[in-house]
Amino acid sequence: MKGLINDPQAVCEECLEGFALANADIVALHKDPNWVGRATKRSGGVAIVSGGGSGHEPLHAGFVGDGMLDGAVPGPMFTSPTPDAILAAIEGSDNGEGVLLIVKNYTGDVLNFEMAGELAEASGHSVKTVLVADDVAVEDSTWTAGRRGVAGTVLVEKIAGAAAARGDSLDDVAKIAQEMAVSVRSMGLALKGCTLPHIGTPGFELTENEVEMGVGIHGEPGRSRVAMASADDLTDQMVDAILADMNFETGTKVIAFVNGMGATPSYQLDIVFRRVARRLDEAGITIARTLVGNYVTSLDMEGVSVTLAKVNEKILELWDAPVHTAVLRKGC
Repeated sequence: MKGLINDPQAVCEECLEGFALANADIVALHKDPNWVGRATKRSGGVAIVSGGGSGHEPLHAGFVGDGMLDGAVPGPMFTSPTPDAILAAIEGSDNGEGVLLIVKNYTGDVLNFEMAGELAEASGHSVKTVLVADDVAVEDSTWTAGRRGVAGTVLVEKIAGAAAARGDSLDDVAKIAQEMAVSVRSMGLALKGCTLPHIGTPGFELTENEVEMGVGIHGEPGRSRVAMASADDLTDQMVDAILADMNFETGTKVIAFVNGMGATPSYQLDIVFRRVARRLDEAGITIARTLVGNYVTSLDMEGVSVTLAKVNEKILELWDAPVHTAVLRKGC
């Protein structure tokens, strides 16, 4: 593949090193095993730890910092981190008031985070887990039993981090994170497959007239392969899938999130958001907050996802709380 890389086998390591150097005021890279923590550890409060395979940057390391994550555990490309790395992040992040693990619903992540949590509890740490399974595209896939965890993970991490920052207990942080997790739905599409650096060819091929509708963030198949159409038509298909999956009553307030898959230009994301906003207005759904950009990517995939999360004033207060990470910054 053509790209700004050195050794394809060293991409994850070099990416982590560069990210840590560029954001040394916010994060610190721990090695053997690898995990990313805050540059300055908090003296108290519930710690939030998340992670998963590399290739989805800026998820998860980009969200380590004040008001969000305390630790992020990057695995190899599209592969779950190992239990020993997750355990190191739990032990290194725990401020004495417990640790909440936020886990995307992929089989490897679920098993490895569960094992690490059990090991941590055996050594005296209090651990709870919230599973994110927001993808409405398919019920089971190559990577999961049940729905996949995708872009909605960012929203859960933000709400949990804000609750922890204001001093909520582990039980309360887990409860509000779970409330957010069950209120969020996502649907994505791909115009072009992604390429793993150590493989060098795309995971799947699409013709100029094909779109993978419901694609996963590892490039796994979606609901169907559909004909290329206008941005509005493709956006309608994603919005329709979400609205059919959850009852968004007239007057419902939502966070509307349009996420790029890595190689989609910003102007195209704005065009998609324009249509999302019009569709929700027609349905009597109120957009209370917005987020647009490349936050949960799939390497160099050309594609987009739409995420809608039902919210109330309690959730909005946490969404609006200060946050200072490499990627999300407001109120600090």
